[in-house]
Amino acid sequence: MTEMDDLDRQLTSVFDGKVVRKDLLHRIKKGTNVPTFVLEFLLARFCASDDQAEMDAGMDAVLATLQDNYVRPDEANAAQSKVATRGKHRFIDKVHVRYVEKEKRHWASLENFNSQRIAVGEKFYRDNDRLLEGGIWAEVTLAHNAIEEDDYAFYIEELRPIQLSRFDFGQYTEGRNAFSRDEWLDAIMRSVGLEPSKLSKREKFHFVARLAPLVEPNYNYIELGPRGTGKSYFFSEFSPYATLISGGQATKATLFYNNARRKVGLVGYWDTVAFDEVGGIKIRDPDAIQVMKDFMANGRFSRGVEVIADASLSFVGNIDLSVDQVVNSTEYDLFQPLPPELDLAVMDRFAAYIPGWELPKTSSDFLTNRYGFITDYLAEAFHYQFKHTNRYEEVSKRIRFGKSIEGRDEKGVKKTVSAFLKILHPAAPPSDAEFSEYLAYAIECRRRVKEQMNKRKPDDEFARINLSYIDAAGEEIVVFCPESKNAEATQSPARRGLKISGQAGLPNREDGLATPGSAAATDISRSLRPSDAPAPKSLLAEELGEQHFTILYGDTGHTYETIIGPYLKGARAIIIEDPYIRLQHQIQNFVRFCEMALNSGTIKSITLITGYDDRTQLDEISERLGELKQSLLELDVTLEIQLNSNLHDREIRLDNGWVIKIGRGLDFYLKPGSWFEVGATDLSLRKCLETKVDIFRANSAL
Repeated sequence: MTEMDDLDRQLTSVFDGKVVRKDLLHRIKKGTNVPTFVLEFLLARFCASDDQAEMDAGMDAVLATLQDNYVRPDEANAAQSKVATRGKHRFIDKVHVRYVEKEKRHWASLENFNSQRIAVGEKFYRDNDRLLEGGIWAEVTLAHNAIEEDDYAFYIEELRPIQLSRFDFGQYTEGRNAFSRDEWLDAIMRSVGLEPSKLSKREKFHFVARLAPLVEPNYNYIELGPRGTGKSYFFSEFSPYATLISGGQATKATLFYNNARRKVGLVGYWDTVAFDEVGGIKIRDPDAIQVMKDFMANGRFSRGVEVIADASLSFVGNIDLSVDQVVNSTEYDLFQPLPPELDLAVMDRFAAYIPGWELPKTSSDFLTNRYGFITDYLAEAFHYQFKHTNRYEEVSKRIRFGKSIEGRDEKGVKKTVSAFLKILHPAAPPSDAEFSEYLAYAIECRRRVKEQMNKRKPDDEFARINLSYIDAAGEEIVVFCPESKNAEATQSPARRGLKISGQAGLPNREDGLATPGSAAATDISRSLRPSDAPAPKSLLAEELGEQHFTILYGDTGHTYETIIGPYLKGARAIIIEDPYIRLQHQIQNFVRFCEMALNSGTIKSITLITGYDDRTQLDEISERLGELKQSLLELDVTLEIQLNSNLHDREIRLDNGWVIKIGRGLDFYLKPGSWFEVGATDLSLRKCLETKVDIFRANSAL
């Protein structure tokens, strides 16, 4: 290694004992297929020194440990003999535990030990759930069972997962404060084994984006590019909290929920589930795709039971086509390698499409020989943020989007920026200039998704591709993808006209599609654009009139949708003042109100001002509304709750200028005599209490 540079000295000073020379890793890595975080676990144990003599001795110890404890697949028989001869032996290997239903017991196996019947005590898989779901790398002591009557020869005597036993996030963030943003970015690059001086800032951002699913829950992205760029490295070797599915079949039971075992699948045990060689993935059960769509949308799904999980899904694979030819083609798009099961609904749930074709192929020229974080230490920092930090609201407050940003665009961009903040600014916020860089990059990655869907769709559902943001000066900045900025076939794809039965004068091909580019196709395509057809006047908020009426006792047919729904057109924020959102049925009414607001499609912010009687009730309200707040946040709607024990008024104010006053607030329904009678779930059939309703325009909007 050359003489330490400034970043080396800074890392070894601030993070003493938590960094390692990466050239040592490269020297060992070439001779073994042990994951990086396992090798660095050993390097940190034996080579935690900057003295060359001590480091050489440490390297010898690491190599000796691997020689004695790591089993290669072709040495399995010798390893079994060693345990039988010595009575016990410690190995470094990946350990799996499976339940055999016919035998009603658990058996362990080591990846390279070639025995599927290793006895394992309950405490091991009870304390390490992931043994049952994909397995974990560990230091494991196998002992020989000399009892001839038993049906197994080996058992696990001791097992220690290879990962940090403790992690101090406060110390991590304090150390980060000693670095500038660019210094920290370079430290991250060196930690994943790359030399930052050989990379452009854009390339560094691509590598940071690869790390996003390790810090941001329910973050879904795709990267397609040439072979040899290290796409799967981050999931197979970088983090013990990620698992890689390499080809083969992905089933509902494996991924999501096993009904027979009543156990959640991979998404319940890993921070990130990555699909390698995504073009070859086979999903034979169509229902698995529907469950995947539900999970990608909001982190929950139903498989007989309601399951909520935080795992991110990453899709990586190869693209063999010329990107330049694809973006200029009217027939092909950059999602071409994906299997047909991954349809537009799945694609729309990708927060980002990383342009893998821009990344350099892995070679010694790009590997660093300087200091970086011990991989396991950085993986623990990311895992902590994945589980315990949320930057989404911080991001939401700093962003102003342009008019083309739609629901899933907004969510995807915000989650990408949130991930960048966690990786590069784990404690303090970034500067405005830095934030703008992350925002522009995130919008570009989401635009790449939308451009390709727009090429596939025969109508204009995804036509609003000019995603933009408003900068500090109030100027709208439209973000482009560099590969397609000047590609007419991508920016203005030809539309396939749909055959409209009974409409004369439109020439159609036999397959029911007008020829792309023909006058008929243009006319039909134009007729499908919702923006060209004005909404009925009765649906426009500005055409609605004031209303003052009374709901009589016992009336039915009154719901939040019929009373309030029409006035939500164009509204983005709601303030509800109602002192009686405190009992369970009142909170359930408020949940129904929020669902109605969500279905309007425009609401982004809800503020509830309500009251309480005593401290016990306050705790119950806070807990229940806290759950609602989190579920709304997952759908990109913020809920602010203000508790005021002296509140008496009841009204709903919308930022489009309308005010709705209901004398009894949201709780104007009679309680059902039974939860099994008509009206128990359908509010339009439930009887009402008598109350007055006044709807009018305020002097000014919120």
